[in-house]
This record gives sequence, C-alpha cells and structure tokens, in this order.
Amino acid sequence: MIARSALFHVLFYLNLLAYMLVALPTLLLPHRFLIELAKSWGRTSVWLSRVVCGIRAEFTGLDKIPRGACIVAAKHQSTFETFALLPLFADPTFILKRELMWIPVFGWYTWKGGMIPVDRKAQARALSAMTAHARRALAQGRQIVIFPEGTRRPPGAEPQYKFGVAHIYAETDAVCIPIALNSGLFWPRRRMRKLPGTIRIEILDPIQPGLDKDAFMARLQGAIEQATARLVAEGERDLGNPRHEP
Repeated sequence: MIARSALFHVLFYLNLLAYMLVALPTLLLPHRFLIELAKSWGRTSVWLSRVVCGIRAEFTGLDKIPRGACIVAAKHQSTFETFALLPLFADPTFILKRELMWIPVFGWYTWKGGMIPVDRKAQARALSAMTAHARRALAQGRQIVIFPEGTRRPPGAEPQYKFGVAHIYAETDAVCIPIALNSGLFWPRRRMRKLPGTIRIEILDPIQPGLDKDAFMARLQGAIEQATARLVAEGERDLGNPRHEP
C-alpha cells in the first residue's frame, strides 16, 4: 500500500508538471483554453488515483448542477476534490488563498484562469474584494467553487464554516449548489498513504437565492453535514471500520 501510494505521488506530480508545460501557450489565449486543459488534468488525476491506488470516484446528483452561473459550496476533506470537481463544471473558478497565486508558474495559471484570491489577514476588506470578484465571475456565467470551511477538515471533525460563502450568496443573488463527500477516508490530509475504496461525491439540492444570511448558513451547513455524515458512514463500512450505525 505504501509503495503504491509513493508511486502515485511520483506520477501525480509528473503529470502535473507535464500539464503545466503544455499549458504555457494558453497564457496568451482566452482563459477557457486553460480551463479546459485544467479539466483534462483533473480527469487524468482521478484516473491515476483509480489505476494506481484503487480509489474509485462515484458522483451522484450531477443532474442538479444548473447551466450557467452558480455558487458551488463543497465539503473539503482532501486534495482529491480540488481536481476531481474541475470536470463537473463548464467554466469553474475557485476561491483560494492569495498566497497560492504567488507561486512561480502555478500562480501564473491561477491568475490566467481567473481564480479568486482571498487575503485572509485583510478581513472586511478581503470580503469586499472577494465579493467584487465573484460578481464579475457570475456575470461571465462562471461557477464559483468555494470550500466554506476554508481548509481541509478530517472526517468526523467539528464543522467550522466561515461566513464568506453567505456573504457572496446574499450579495450576488445566485443559486448555491452544496456538495458533500467522504474523500478524507481514502485520501487522508497530511499523509502520503492512500487507501483503496470508493470516494463518494454527492451534489445536493440547490439552495435558491432569497434567504437571509443566517437562514442560508443554517440550511447549507445542515445539508452538507448531514449528507457527509452518511457518506462517511458508508465509506467506513466499506473499509471495515464503522464508527456509525446504519
């Protein structure tokens, strides 16, 4: 298992490097060329996970994804969803910490792809800037992918949702698509070892615009956490290590 995980990491980063080299000409083209290449990278990374590590990906609720602009609020347990979600959307843009955009070459692609930076130290000013970026992206018909907790949280950890997603929802009048998953069981954060099994990613019922911020946050967190707990329980039974009763 450790050898397969090590092999995967080597192939994963070689694949990433190859895509970054191939993508260099897209810096001179409209951003959609880069986005399509990124989606291809996401698909090949999912394929590598399955072939090398025995990690399958199961997506449900894809029919709930609307055409055009929306907010996508996803549970965040591992690196897996950062690339596995890419191919699901027509023109996705991720909200990410500003420091990632300073990384040489990689940062160039985040700027070109129109990713939305967040300066976590700026607080209210950062919220205003993030919302302005989000309005422009939605006006272009893009899908804004945000991880409401701001960082990876292991399965079963107490949820720590930030208010940024509610602010964007209230200020942009956009529909929000919640996503639950159990990736952290098979792709543990800060660990090289990957466990074979099925990562389940479930698109939940859309939350239509019009709720106040508190009501929206309550519905979003309730929907994601309830579905995530179910998916984690299913995954743990697959691993033979159930913590939850069915």
